[in-house]
Amino acid sequence: MKIEVWQGDITTLAVDAIVNAANESLLGGGGVDGAIHRAAGPRLLAECEALPQIRLGVRCPTGEVRATAGHDLPARHVIHTVGPVWQDGQRDEPALLANCYWKSLQLAEKLGLHSIAFPAISCGVFGYPLHQAAQIAATETVAWQRSHREPRRIILVAYNAATYKAYQSALAAQGQPIEPPPSPLLPSLDLGLPPAAAH
Repeated sequence: MKIEVWQGDITTLAVDAIVNAANESLLGGGGVDGAIHRAAGPRLLAECEALPQIRLGVRCPTGEVRATAGHDLPARHVIHTVGPVWQDGQRDEPALLANCYWKSLQLAEKLGLHSIAFPAISCGVFGYPLHQAAQIAATETVAWQRSHREPRRIILVAYNAATYKAYQSALAAQGQPIEPPPSPLLPSLDLGLPPAAAH
């Protein structure tokens, strides 16, 4: 198996789980977070609000994960993870971003899921440099797939051509050329809307 890369809107994917690049409140925001909440409908927000707070306003600390149902999404589940805000790369940002990928995959395995799709975590308003983030995404997902059976399908979703190319380069550096997902995985994407950007 190889890591799959696809460019488009993650909220349209009919997979077992999509990953949400969330903030610590899990109550929605901009970019892919807001797009997922809009597509999933108000029941997603209600389920997130019901999750326990670790401290005021924090339901999921940076680098951790939480799972909810997909509600109105084609995906059955949403795995919420909070990526690091980029500062200078010397404040645990790489380790925290790696945790987002690895712990999302661990949770998907625990839930018995076969397919999972990731956005470019932390690459939007959180400011993580695209190529460095793509290297982490490729390293963690390839390492997981080499040592685990499930989820057997891992898709890196690019919201623009630059992100697609960054994934392509990062996977090639791991000795793995990219593969597009087979078309039956994907519904029609002609929504008349631009793809959502990640945090």
